[in-house]
Amino acid sequence: MKRVYNFSAGPAVLPEPVLQQAADEMLCYKDTGMSVMEMSHRSKAFETILDEAIADLKQLMNIPDNYKVLFLQGGGHTQFAMVPMNLMRSGSADYIITGEWAKKAYAEAKKYGTPRKLATSEEASFSYIPDCTNLDVNPTADYVYICENNTIYGTKFPVLPNTFGKVLVSDMSSCILSEPIDVSKYGLIYAGAQKNIGPAGTVIVIIREDLIKEDVFPGTPTMLQYKIHADKNSLYNTPPTYGIYICGLVFKWLLNLGGLEEMKRRNVEKASILYDFLDSSKLFKGSVAKKDRSLMNVTFNTGNKEMDELFINASLEAGFENLKGHRSVGGMRASIYNAMPLDGVKALTAFMVQFEKEHAL
Repeated sequence: MKRVYNFSAGPAVLPEPVLQQAADEMLCYKDTGMSVMEMSHRSKAFETILDEAIADLKQLMNIPDNYKVLFLQGGGHTQFAMVPMNLMRSGSADYIITGEWAKKAYAEAKKYGTPRKLATSEEASFSYIPDCTNLDVNPTADYVYICENNTIYGTKFPVLPNTFGKVLVSDMSSCILSEPIDVSKYGLIYAGAQKNIGPAGTVIVIIREDLIKEDVFPGTPTMLQYKIHADKNSLYNTPPTYGIYICGLVFKWLLNLGGLEEMKRRNVEKASILYDFLDSSKLFKGSVAKKDRSLMNVTFNTGNKEMDELFINASLEAGFENLKGHRSVGGMRASIYNAMPLDGVKALTAFMVQFEKEHAL
């Protein structure tokens, strides 16, 4: 069966060369005589897989030596709790609320202290990123928290907020590895793998070493302490071994393509095709402020729910999967992560052009 163009926001499209290699190695990984899913996480073969994945990610992102890379489980929702449990030592933190995931992280943090809403765009349905150049950062805040790319709404921080020296924590689940970043500007980065890296069930944490301490919120479970995992190189317990293996293959795929500079070039090209059409369309319109548009999640609508539904159904028949917008906002969303080929974006745009010809008034 022919593969469809999958525009899902997550779990999302993976690179075909990675899927092919995983298929080739499914029954027997190299000379081990077994699948990666069957091997011990304490074996030399898996430790090599883990060590190479960490080294390749450090190379891709130019991660400084004073940061640890952790492969954990539980996805972003677990990080909503782990961040305040481990970092909100004074009981105070500032949250910039630009979407549902930041809202949920803020609500979770309330269980462990008194976080504060530093800024929000909720009054405009999160259609823009607030100006974060001169915010009233709490002098007692342990960190400033952002969700850098907002999957549901299709926005991304065009520049990082001025934290006035406070630790910056970023949920980068839907934009990690899409372009180069300066890791040294962050205290902690985390990302669920299922959007732009690998299969669901794996989360990557990049944390500055001075933030890894035993001083955590009282009663924090052992499994939710960064130091436990950092001290054991992500092998305190059985990690998501197969997920780490796939992540490692994706890292090598990216390195072979030319790294994150090349990935950004490709992502800008793909996004520009869709946004340029939306800006000229008489039927479709983008959902967010142009200056804050995401390269990863393109949100749009026709302004008519019935027409949106007609388009979604027609797109499914044409082989374009998962273009329906999140249930909280409706409309449409095309997630065009790293692994979405240029041909997929061109095909979708051509389909939208034809649909407009047939349905525009």
